[in-house]
Amino acid sequence: MKPRHLSSAKNLFKDDNVPCHIAIIMDGNGRWAKEKGLPRVAGHRAGVETVRRTVEACAEKGIKHLTLFTFSSENWRRPEKEVKLLLELFVSALNKEINKLHEKNIKFQAIGDLSAFDNKIINSLKKAVELTKNNNRLTLTTAVNYGGQWDITEACKKIAKSVKEAGMDPDKIDQVVLEKNLCMPGIPAPDLFIRTGGEKRISNFLLWQLAYTELYFTDVLWPDFNTLALEKAIDSYVARQRRFGQTGEQIEAAQNV
Repeated sequence: MKPRHLSSAKNLFKDDNVPCHIAIIMDGNGRWAKEKGLPRVAGHRAGVETVRRTVEACAEKGIKHLTLFTFSSENWRRPEKEVKLLLELFVSALNKEINKLHEKNIKFQAIGDLSAFDNKIINSLKKAVELTKNNNRLTLTTAVNYGGQWDITEACKKIAKSVKEAGMDPDKIDQVVLEKNLCMPGIPAPDLFIRTGGEKRISNFLLWQLAYTELYFTDVLWPDFNTLALEKAIDSYVARQRRFGQTGEQIEAAQNV
């Protein structure tokens, strides 16, 4: 498949190759604020506006799943004051936006170790999940206190419990069984992973699920990640040939059948 220019991006979203599931690490809020001589929290607030734009853009373009790395299990290592502000901002934004998401037929869900949060956060998450559970235009998943290694470890614990208590045959454990015990059963693996802010790593995000995902890194800081930047990322994805272990000739032959 030949690369297509960004100027034709609007037409690309009708293509069968458009990603069904996009996963994003939203990096660069703090640096964005620092460049402007603002406190870090100003960057996080600006980042919330980018989340709103990105969700709306994905819904409009027919993307079915959007997963955002909102708060990683490693983020607890940040200064206590910043962690507190981050979580307060998260709850405030969720409470403010959830009715709008519901009106737009967007389903909300949260993954991660929620036991670390207080009742205020947990109740807000439960309310949002319950309100939007029957929506089907776009599934917005927020990963909070999440880590890919934690996800796989928890899945292994569940399977081990089934072996011990339910007599599950260990020989029956395969990829399908493990995937069913991960945080997002029933949701296809991300087609496209985006990381803003210039870093080129996946930082313990969806380690199992990203096995064959197309990776896209951009220097654009998250608060500056606009619709055009999203289209550029998707344009890059559409121009690629996904082989899943096959040769390019095999893929082209299958497409011509």
